[in-house]
Amino acid sequence: MRLNASAPPRSTTTPLSLVLTAVLLLVGGLLLALPERAGAAADVLISQGRPATSSSVEDSTFGPEKAFDGVSSTRWASAEGIDPQWLQVDLGPSATVSRVKLVWEAAYAKAYRVEISTDGTTWTRLANETAGNGATDDWTGLTGQGRYLRVYGTARGTSYGYSLFAVEVYGTPGGTTPPPTGSFTVVAAGDIAAQCTASSSSCAHPKTAALAQRIAPSFYLTMGDNQYDDALLSDFRNYYDKTWGAFKAKTRPVPGNHETYDPAGSLAGYKSYFGAIAYPQGKPYYSYDQGNWHFVALDSNSFDDAAQIQWLKDDLARNTKGCLAAYFHHPLYSSGGHGNDPVSKPVWQILYGAKADLVLNGHDHHYERFAPQDPNGRATADGIVEIVGGMGGAEPYDIETVQPNSQKRISGSYGVLKLDLTDTTYTWQYVGTDNQVKDSGPTYTCH
Repeated sequence: MRLNASAPPRSTTTPLSLVLTAVLLLVGGLLLALPERAGAAADVLISQGRPATSSSVEDSTFGPEKAFDGVSSTRWASAEGIDPQWLQVDLGPSATVSRVKLVWEAAYAKAYRVEISTDGTTWTRLANETAGNGATDDWTGLTGQGRYLRVYGTARGTSYGYSLFAVEVYGTPGGTTPPPTGSFTVVAAGDIAAQCTASSSSCAHPKTAALAQRIAPSFYLTMGDNQYDDALLSDFRNYYDKTWGAFKAKTRPVPGNHETYDPAGSLAGYKSYFGAIAYPQGKPYYSYDQGNWHFVALDSNSFDDAAQIQWLKDDLARNTKGCLAAYFHHPLYSSGGHGNDPVSKPVWQILYGAKADLVLNGHDHHYERFAPQDPNGRATADGIVEIVGGMGGAEPYDIETVQPNSQKRISGSYGVLKLDLTDTTYTWQYVGTDNQVKDSGPTYTCH
C-alpha cells in the first residue's frame, strides 16, 4: 500500500505547525494499523544456510537443506501420501522471528502451522493456515522467539507430499544468550542384530535392547552394522526391529560396512528401514544438537566422498555449541581384530581442528576406551577421547594388539555405553547385560 499525504494551502486560521502535526498523526496511525509494513524494512533473513531437518524426504535429492539454500530451483520434498509432515530449521539460540515466507511447489499444504520452539520439543504457534492454495505465503507481523522454527503440515493439498522451494525466516539472529543448561543421558552401541531371536538363549541383541530400554536415555545412538549379515530389509524387519526397533523413533543411527553388502544396493535395506531417521538431511550423514552438545553422525563407508567431507567442514564451521561429539563405524584406533583403520584419519584431523571432544565407533566387537589423543596417536590433553562400543549383539572379537593410549579393553561381555553429558562435561559407563557396570570412564571437561 502506498501512502500519500499533502498539506492544504496555508491560511491565517490554520498554522502550518498544526497541519504538519495532523499529517504525522495520520501517517503514524496508518503505520500502527499495518505493523508488518512498519517493520518490513528492519527484517533480516536469518534462515539461509542454517542446519535443517525434516520428518521425511522423497529421496536424497530433496533434502530439507534445499529449502534454506537460497537457490530458487532446489526444493525439499517429503514422502508422498503421508500426513503429518514437518520441515525444521535451527536458527541459533534465542532468535527473534518477525516474518516467514513460504514458496510452495505444486505439492502444497492445504493446512499447516508455523511454529517456534526453544528446545525442539515444546512448540508455540506463530501462524495457522486452514485453506491454503499453494504458491507463496508471506506471514508478516509475527512475534516469536526461540531456536527452532518449523512448518508443520497437517493436510496435503494434493495426493503427493509436501514440497517447498524456500522457507525464508526474517528477524534477529540468535547466539546472544548462554547455551541451555541441564544434563542428559545417551545410550550407544554398534554391531547389533545377529540373525537370531529371543527364542535362542545365546542371542544377545534382545538382551542389549532390554538393557538400553531400562536405562531410558534421551535418545539412542548406533555406530553401524546395525543388522547382520547383509543388512537386507527383510532381516531388519525380522531381527533388529524385534528388539532395538522398539525405540526406533528415538534412535539416531549410522551405517557400517555390513549395510553396504545388501544385494539390493549399498545401504538399500538400511535406508528403507530407518527412512528419514537415518537421512534427516537427505544423506547418510547428518548433525543435530542436544543441550550444549553438537552431534555429528557420519558414514565412514564413504570418507572418500568429497561432498561428505565438505559438508562436515561446513557443519562444524556453523556449530555454536561448547561440546562436540562425532560417531561413525570405523575406528581410527582399535586393539581388536580389525585394528586401526586409516580411512578415518582425515576426518579425525578435521574434528581435531574443530576441538572435538568425543568420537564413538563400532566395527571391532569389543569395548575399549582411549586417553585423549591427536590424529597421529599422540597423547595430549586437548585431544579426542575415542570409545569403541561394538558389543551390541554380534559375536565378540578378541583383543589382539594393544594400541598406545588404550586405557581399558573388555571382550566377551555384551553391553551398551551409558553416556552422561552436561553443558560442560561428559563421562560414561560400560554396562553389561547382567546390569553390572564393567567400566567407568573419567569425567572430562569439554574443550
